[in-house]
Amino acid sequence: MSTIEIQYVIICGVYALLCSALLTGVVRKLAVRHGFADMPGERKVHVKPIALGGGIAIFLTVIVPLAILALVVMLVSPEFVGNVFGETAAGHLPGLKSRIPQLTAFILAGVILHINGLIDDRKALGPKIKLFIQLAVALMLATIGEIRFDFFIESYVIKVFLSVLWITVIINAFNFLDNMDGLSAGIAAICSLMIMFASISSGQVFISCFLALVAGALVGFLFYNFNPASIFMGDAGSLLVGLFMAVASVKTTYYHVEGVSPRYAAFMPLIVLAVPLYDFGSVVIIRLLQGRSPFVGDKQHFSHRLTNHGMSQRTAVLTIYLATAVTGLGATILHQVETSGMILIFIQTIMILALIGILEYTGKTLNKR
Repeated sequence: MSTIEIQYVIICGVYALLCSALLTGVVRKLAVRHGFADMPGERKVHVKPIALGGGIAIFLTVIVPLAILALVVMLVSPEFVGNVFGETAAGHLPGLKSRIPQLTAFILAGVILHINGLIDDRKALGPKIKLFIQLAVALMLATIGEIRFDFFIESYVIKVFLSVLWITVIINAFNFLDNMDGLSAGIAAICSLMIMFASISSGQVFISCFLALVAGALVGFLFYNFNPASIFMGDAGSLLVGLFMAVASVKTTYYHVEGVSPRYAAFMPLIVLAVPLYDFGSVVIIRLLQGRSPFVGDKQHFSHRLTNHGMSQRTAVLTIYLATAVTGLGATILHQVETSGMILIFIQTIMILALIGILEYTGKTLNKR
């Protein structure tokens, strides 16, 4: 990736950070004025009403510019882009034009999930309705939008099935993570930066700029959402963030057919997203073992289990940030290592998750004593 292209990525990140911080402040004031707030409850960790609507700021920061970009790409000529933005930008225009159907499907998916989340934030929808909408969106992306896994798999049906499953799980993983101040946004920001490293290494300018937008938007939102939070993103934000992570992880190129990187580099997103997947998987298993629906909220998440063992909310969130960063850093070099290095990275990830599990179990045992 050239110096100018790196500058595009930096500009996108800085713009998103400033725009998100400004919009979140505005949305917070409007939410307080109109009573759009998350009330305390049995499965909530806050004890007073907190403004909702942070997801609106994230939506406006990320989705709206992408919609404008799609419109501009369809209307302008390479000559115009070259005169205004330079030849480097003009060189990317044909590639962007070819991706308009994918971009349109993604924007539509973002709008659907955002509206679904806004409705749910106002009046809770049942888990079945939410899951149906998520599956429909994932299916649309994998088929019409052609946003699906393409490596190592020949069967179209299997590609679509795995892609729909992955997108739906990741959307829910980040929705589940939105249970403590700054948790979902911070984890998503870290994962965005890790995946962006792979996209930059692959020379994917558009995906890198998109991930910079996402990371910047989340960091700007965190100015207001980190403990003690004055605004939450709500489902209107967490579903959107999960969509961003799912699509970015699918569209980023990890494995190069030319032999630049080994085939196992394609497992990078699995390692980068190991902690969110651990939280999602462990909560689902706990709820099923208790005979409860895995999609009915409670206080049995990874973060809650840490605070139950004596950690403050801020310490628990920072601990999960650290675990995510450690696993993610190992993933960033996956494309550079030989088979032995790959095995070590996978073992390291498993050991980190095992250590988390041991600490949780030990803490539970000590509390019983």
